[in-house]
Amino acid sequence: MVDITHFKSRLLKRRDELAQMIETFEDRLDDPKPNDSEDRATASENDEVMEAQIEAEYSEIKAIDAALSRVDNDVYGICLSCEGPISNERLEAVLHATKCRRCMETG
Repeated sequence: MVDITHFKSRLLKRRDELAQMIETFEDRLDDPKPNDSEDRATASENDEVMEAQIEAEYSEIKAIDAALSRVDNDVYGICLSCEGPISNERLEAVLHATKCRRCMETG
C-alpha cells in the first residue's frame, strides 16, 4: 500500500529543491563575464553545463508535476502500462515513476 501523504510531501519537497537550484543557476548565469579571453572561455563552458543542468531540473519538475496530478487523481503508484502497483521501493528511488519495475525492464 502506497502512503500517499508521505510521497506527496516528498514530491513537493523535491520540487521546491529543484526550483531553488534553478534560481541559483540562473542567478549565476547573469553574473558578469570575465574580461580575459581564457577565463571567458571557461565561463562560457561553465554556463553551458549550468544551462544543461537547468534543463534537466525543469524536466524533473515536469515529471513531478505529472506525479502530483496522479496523486490528485488517486492513481499515483499505479503502473501506467499494466495498471499494477508500483512498489514503495521503486517510488522511493524514483518519486515520479510511472511504471512498475517489471514494465520498466521489459520496455
